[in-house]
Amino acid sequence: MRPRRFVRPLVIVPTYNERENLPKLLDRLLEIPNLRVLVVDDDSPDGTGVIADDFAARGRVSVLHRQGPRGLGRAYLDGIAHALRTDADVICQMDADLSHQPEQLRAMLDAVRHADLVIGSRYIPDGRIVNWPLRRRLLSAGANAYIRLICSIPARDCTSGFRCWRRERLAALPLDKIDSEGYAFLVELLYLAFSAGSVIAEVPITFIERERGKSKLRLSILVESVIVPWRLALSRRVAAHPSPSGSVALHRR
Repeated sequence: MRPRRFVRPLVIVPTYNERENLPKLLDRLLEIPNLRVLVVDDDSPDGTGVIADDFAARGRVSVLHRQGPRGLGRAYLDGIAHALRTDADVICQMDADLSHQPEQLRAMLDAVRHADLVIGSRYIPDGRIVNWPLRRRLLSAGANAYIRLICSIPARDCTSGFRCWRRERLAALPLDKIDSEGYAFLVELLYLAFSAGSVIAEVPITFIERERGKSKLRLSILVESVIVPWRLALSRRVAAHPSPSGSVALHRR
């Protein structure tokens, strides 16, 4: 059987104060035929949402303006829900700060014909990281090794935010159970896909540290990233060994 050919890809781009980066990103993304972009803006005070609206008026870009609590996880969950209401057959995720190269999305869209989820990976052969200091490299590599060990996820780059999903696989995941933020959100989403038996592939990418704007990495995000893999591993053990009554009550925060 020949692999399915996808013709209606959509990429979700969450934004917060990315007015310097977003126009360049969208110009490059729109060079990919048939690709549509959903910008999910967290009420950026720098006017990022206004810039996104300007692009939307030209076509192939839509904008979801979020109000209320901010955060990467919340933005993605709202964006995914919106994307699943469209006719997109592939739904992708990427950062707005130009650390993910739009041109490499083409290889990922091709690879998703053979997988349920494709990860743009920094940690497989030909994957690269540009302009990161040694301490950041060690932190990222250590975090991925930690996640793989605790959660038994075979992917090399568990914290990559550059991903392409088959629509039906993403729609089948229990997204309403996710309550993580930051990089932990990415780990939890990947864990759900792995636990559901998804076919996961990795494509090498070149990750380039942002040149403009400020990083959103905070201490609270790092702390959550340490805790969440243990929560996921514990939930798996509880599911494997249910209580005698056959039901287990899990209290989520």
